[in-house]
Amino acid sequence: MNKTDLIKSVAEDAGVTKIYAEKVINKFIEIVGDELGEGKKVTVTGFGTFVATRRKEKMGVNPRTKERIKIPAQILPHFRPGKRFKEAIR
Repeated sequence: MNKTDLIKSVAEDAGVTKIYAEKVINKFIEIVGDELGEGKKVTVTGFGTFVATRRKEKMGVNPRTKERIKIPAQILPHFRPGKRFKEAIR
């Protein structure tokens, strides 16, 4: 399922227009991104928690040249599934 399919499914199940469903989904994505960017976490009970984790700087190897390179520190988004969500996909 891609984003277009998700929008269509939400619109049909909720009895709203595709435009409205798309606005809601886009706003959800925007809010989660903004909160993670501020160092906060977003918990959707029963679904899971979105968190931003900091990955330390490390040394790596360029596979083409075999040269050692420095990989900069990064802040990456992660998702921790909730109990009900994990049980739903078993």
